Amino acid sequence: MADANDPTLAQIEAAAAKFRDDYSNVREQIQKAVVGHGEIVDGVLTCLFAGGHALLEGVPGLGKTLLIRSLSQALHLQFARIQFTPDLMPADIVGTTIVVEHEGGGGREFQFRRG
Repeated sequence: MADANDPTLAQIEAAAAKFRDDYSNVREQIQKAVVGHGEIVDGVLTCLFAGGHALLEGVPGLGKTLLIRSLSQALHLQFARIQFTPDLMPADIVGTTIVVEHEGGGGREFQFRRG
């Protein structure tokens, strides 16, 4: 039995049409900077909209950074490039929580330090 709060077919179709339009707009914005690589762009967008993760690997010069920078600009997000090195630790990227002791025996507290 249908609940009174269930969306109607028209509402579902309107939401799907809006999603298609938004997807197309983001894809067009990216393709203004990234020529070709349509399959990779679609894969990254699919990961993003599905709430997943994407790892882009390849030799230098393929446009990986440009793709993600363009994606962040199209969605008005913050962009930061991370150059991985053998000594890089996860806390260097995502940050960590540390215990800070107050002077004079004033106790301790947890503080988050950005990566």
